[in-house]
Amino acid sequence: MEPQRDIDFNHLAAQVKRWGRKLGFQKVGIADTDLGEAERHLEAWLARGYHGDMAYMHRHGRKRTRPAELVPDTLRIVSVRMDYRPEEPDPAAILADPARAFVSRYALGRDYHKVMRNRLQRLAGRIEQVTGPFGYRAFVDSAPVMEKAIAEKAGLGWIGKHSNLLDREAGSWFFLGELYTDLPLPVDAPVEAHCGSCTACIDCCPTRAIVAPYQVDARRCISYLTIELHGAIPLELRPLIGNRIYGCDDCQQVCPWNRFSQPTTEDDFTPRHGLDVATLLTLFDWSEQDFLTRTEGSAIRRIGHARWLRNIAVALGNAPRDTRIANALRRRRSHPDAVVREHVEWALQHQMYEPR
Repeated sequence: MEPQRDIDFNHLAAQVKRWGRKLGFQKVGIADTDLGEAERHLEAWLARGYHGDMAYMHRHGRKRTRPAELVPDTLRIVSVRMDYRPEEPDPAAILADPARAFVSRYALGRDYHKVMRNRLQRLAGRIEQVTGPFGYRAFVDSAPVMEKAIAEKAGLGWIGKHSNLLDREAGSWFFLGELYTDLPLPVDAPVEAHCGSCTACIDCCPTRAIVAPYQVDARRCISYLTIELHGAIPLELRPLIGNRIYGCDDCQQVCPWNRFSQPTTEDDFTPRHGLDVATLLTLFDWSEQDFLTRTEGSAIRRIGHARWLRNIAVALGNAPRDTRIANALRRRRSHPDAVVREHVEWALQHQMYEPR
């Protein structure tokens, strides 16, 4: 819808940023729709097959890199950042304890999609009070959107060698969201990259998924293996997963810029159901109903109970030999899902117990 045009868009852009911060976004920037460089990078990444089974990465053609093809008449994109790092025990201590379950920090609280989308809708409503009806659409990891490339153009940070967005004052522990709009707002300038010669993220990756600076082979990434992959986890990668049952934060944990990150002030992102301190055996014992109840409103629910058990079985197989683990695995040997059964048998073998 055509908005009013007797508007000071420079002033409006400043207001948008101020309103965004009041809504809980730590940073707000504005980008144009020219994603040509990101398109070339994406097409090369897809050509190498680094997307694995994520067919949706190329399903929509160039709508991902050409915003006006996804949302007609889009001129500008308001990019927002919301910090999520919770106050918690040292993640390194969890990874060092094979009895405990490591869940990626972003998934410990409520699902960020709804939290951020609601705030973006409120931001759009505030803009509409000034402009009158205008064309817009809010996205939070919910459509073919190049969120990191857009955020980089909008000055929210730079894309690091691990392919995550980095900010000098906040590291990388944040979510991104976008408001596609037909308003001709002034754009922000990108910031300078500050990775320098650092290769900490590349060197620490348990599965060597960062195959080169700015190049991640998702097929080796633990986040992909435990969240996106529907079938069997490759045998050679299972021992490298350790006790990570949902995602992996290693490349963020070692990044020097994350020493500047601050804990979230959002109650929705604080850990729920003890997931930050849970043991593998406790979580492996969840029934499907337990899983659905305790992951209600959580990003974890999207993988379903079977993949949840698959992931935990791998972690149990990687743990030191323990009779309690072997008994728990045996109780899952008759699970109706063939993938779960196969991973349970693998775990039993790695617990040095012969299948019976």
